Order: sequence, then structure tokens, then C-alpha cells
Amino acid sequence: MLLRNARLPDGTVRDVLLDGDRVRRTAPPGELPAGDDALDLSGYLLLPAPAEPHAHLDKSLTWDVVGAPPGDLPAAIDAWRAHAVGVTEEDVSGRARRALDELVLNGVTAVRTHVDLLPGDDPLRGLRALLRLRDEPAVRRRVEVQIGVLHAEAPEPLLREALRMGADVLGGCPHLATDPAAAVEQGLRLADEFGVRLDLHADENLDPASRDLSLLSAALRSDARNQPKAAAGPGLRGPVVASHCVSLGALPEAAAKRLAKEVAAAGVCVVTLPLTNLYLQGRQPAPPGSGDPGSAQRGVPRGLTALRALLDAGVTVAAGGDNVRDPFNPVGRFDPLETASLLVTAGHLTPDEALRAVTTGAREALGLPPAGPSEGALADLLAVRADSLSEALGAACPERVVFRAGRLVARTRVARELR
Repeated sequence: MLLRNARLPDGTVRDVLLDGDRVRRTAPPGELPAGDDALDLSGYLLLPAPAEPHAHLDKSLTWDVVGAPPGDLPAAIDAWRAHAVGVTEEDVSGRARRALDELVLNGVTAVRTHVDLLPGDDPLRGLRALLRLRDEPAVRRRVEVQIGVLHAEAPEPLLREALRMGADVLGGCPHLATDPAAAVEQGLRLADEFGVRLDLHADENLDPASRDLSLLSAALRSDARNQPKAAAGPGLRGPVVASHCVSLGALPEAAAKRLAKEVAAAGVCVVTLPLTNLYLQGRQPAPPGSGDPGSAQRGVPRGLTALRALLDAGVTVAAGGDNVRDPFNPVGRFDPLETASLLVTAGHLTPDEALRAVTTGAREALGLPPAGPSEGALADLLAVRADSLSEALGAACPERVVFRAGRLVARTRVARELR
């Protein structure tokens, strides 16, 4: 397929030739022969397809039924746990499918979703629903789905059963565990044993004393478990991920920079989740002493990780949408460009840095090969009707064309009228 007259992120207009699942060539318009299979992308900006590194498809679209006043993390957890008692496999499957379709239509070609171990006699019913959805041929053609088992302190036999069923990722919440250090060690041990990825909900709070990220980095630096392994051999597959890491943003600047360097040395990828963290965190003024030594009570903090310190240290930073219209966050569009826009306004990243977080950075966190409109890259592409990256991020441009492995898998057209 030849994509004609596409504007690339650097502002140049190029023709892009797709050959199989790769980008074969790019050239000035008119230099490549146009066969029968050509698509004119005049007026579109052609980007690497976003990846969604952190979703909760099992919870999506439950806000109207569940709610969660007053809107902080403990209230959201309590509301979901109460509702989850009655959640069925069919309920999870139906909502997850709707959410996944929206992600694909918005340009996502790879998704990592966490799934809870649900209360009741059948705690794996949510996992079964997502495994079945992941393995449908039509879904596999459009999007790669990675499924992570989320828990705080689940019995180890249950975690082993979930991994034997086919979960791709082991999750966890060390800061909610009785012994965070033991929770980190268990996660590394089981992920290493089963040869799966590890992705922890880390330091999802504004407590400067929270230690998940520090414990994880220290454990990885102390041995070779985070080194690349042969695909058929034992050991962790892909990079270790720490998601949220909100408390890093509550540390004094010097302390945040020191920890960011430790994270970089350990090879940990950090996934920031602005939509949900800005909603759930920072609802009360920071207590005295939580910022600079000797400080009085400060104003309400911003519920984000220390993005600049992480980037300056060389950490791979990705960004995700997290919860969408569920007890943990009542809004959201399943749109990585919305996430990137928030990174600009709330995280003070440049538009280019924000785009990288939801594309290249997200793919690196998921252990996926590079994609985008450059020769030799995987032809996972998103064309957005926009003249610039600023417009694509700022205007929520709805007209999009999505390619997965060189094949057109989704398209949105919009008709607007003034009368």
C-alpha cells in the first residue's frame, strides 16, 4: 500500500510505501510508483501508532452504575470491591470489548490491561473473559493485547493458576501489601519462574516515604534478573515496569533526582497515568515536612510522578490512560492523544516528548519493536486529520486512519455542519 501526501511529525510531506508489515520506503510526493492500492492522506498527520501501556478493561464503563464519592483512591477501591462481588464473566467481556474497540478506533495497536482477581468463589472469571477476548482472531488482527494479573496480597497458588491460564504479565501493589519488600520479591520471583513480564502499581500515593520504586530498583540492581533473556529460556520477558510512581513527585528535587538515577540504573520503565492520578491524588494540602525540610503546610500537590527528573536520568517514560469512566475516574475517551495533551498541560512536557510517551515509550515499556513512518519500522501507524502535532494533541481531532502491521484496521470519518 502507498500512503500518499502524508505530513510527518517533522513537518515534511512524504509518500510512504508499506510492504507487508513494514515501512519499505519514504520519498517526496510523486517519486514512488502508485499502484491500485494507494490512499491519499493529504491533510493528515502520520504518526507512530500509540500503544496503551496501562488499562483496566475489566473495570471500564462502570461509573454510572458504581460511582465512588468522594473521589479518592480508598473510596474508589471500596466502591469497586463492593460492586465486583456481582461482576460476571459476560459483564467483563462486554465492557472490555467496547473499550478495546474505542482504543483501536483512536489509533491504539497494542494494549496492556490489568485484571483483578475478583471476590467470590470464582476469582478468575475476569481473567477468563479477557483471555477469550484477546485470542479472538478479529481482535488479534487489530491489536496486540497483553493481560496482567492485578493483586495486592493474593494467595500464591491463585497467582500461579492465573499465570498457567495464560496471563502475559504479573502485576501487584506493594504499597498496599503488609510487607512491600516481600511483595516486590515475590513478584520478581514468580515472573522469573514463569517467564512473564512484571508490571507493578508502585507508590500510588503522595507519601514521600512510600518505597515501592526504591525497593524494585534495588532488587533489580542486586542481581541479573532484568537482563535480556533468550525468548525460549526462563526469566523475565521484556522490561520491568513500575506504573503510577506518584510519590516520586512529592519528594524534594534532589531526592527525586537521586531515585530517578537508581531507576535508570536498574532498567525500570515508568508509566505515568495523568488522567486518573490527577483525579484521585492531591485532594488535600500536603502535610508539613512533605516537601522541603522545615516547610510549613503547602498547597494541594499535583498528582503526577517526577517526569522531568526521570527523563533527565534516561529512564524510559511511557504514559497511559489507566481507568476510564469507572469508580477510579469518571471521565476519559480511551484516547492516547488525550493522555499526551495532559502531559503537556499538567506535566510540562513538550508536545514531542508527550507524543513519545504514548508511542515509542509505550511500545518500549511493553517490549514491542519500534513502529512509525520511517524505513524499516513496523507499519503500525496513525493518521490524524491535523496540520501539526499541536493541533493533533490539542483539538482532539476525531478523523483518524489506523494501520496495524501494514493493514488498515480502523477509520473514523466526521461530518460537521454550520447552518
